[in-house]
Amino acid sequence: MTEIRWATFDCYGTLIDWRHGIATGIDLIFPGRGQELLETFNRHEPAVQAETPALRYREVLTESLRRTANDAGLTLLPDDADVLAASIPYWPAFDDTAAELQRLRDAGWRVALLTNCDRDIIGAAQRRLQSPVDAIVTAEDVGAYKPDHRHFRRFADTFDARPGNWVHVAQSYFHDMVPAAALGIPRVWVNRLGESDDPTIADAVVTDLDRLTETVIDVSGRYLRPDV
Repeated sequence: MTEIRWATFDCYGTLIDWRHGIATGIDLIFPGRGQELLETFNRHEPAVQAETPALRYREVLTESLRRTANDAGLTLLPDDADVLAASIPYWPAFDDTAAELQRLRDAGWRVALLTNCDRDIIGAAQRRLQSPVDAIVTAEDVGAYKPDHRHFRRFADTFDARPGNWVHVAQSYFHDMVPAAALGIPRVWVNRLGESDDPTIADAVVTDLDRLTETVIDVSGRYLRPDV
């Protein structure tokens, strides 16, 4: 029987344009300030996740936005505080997402999401991917946010995933590449932002999802055990 092969993905930042979503959401309530405040938000979000790992992601978004507005000396009206949680189902997928997910599936790979968000949010976001997803592990499921290892351990235990039949693909160095490396999970870093972190932590580095299927197959092959 053919062994099931899994490609797991972080969703936001890798498949869906997280930075566009955050910046655009901020622009709705503080016009013209979205790009300016994006990095401040990006600094607060992992801190909120680490402080309160059981907090649902929609609340993480809201609290991170409150802290961002406070740092900038801006008044965030109570009715505006949930703008990011309300708009997240509309954040767009990257142009290369749908086609490459389908190419992976056509090559015989199953696709799963290991995501730092809530079940209802990722459910609404799946329509943006335009390709079926075979499994999902959320922060709500495991009670923690990556880079905590619980997403990866839950997936491995549930689906008998291991090096040789599993490759993890993600944009975030901090949330995904570091824990995947620590756990010995084959990994592809999608360095969309041209970041300068040490690339040797990954088995392969790409700048987008074009020809990702070939990269995943190559990385997986390096971990296959020879027949004995």
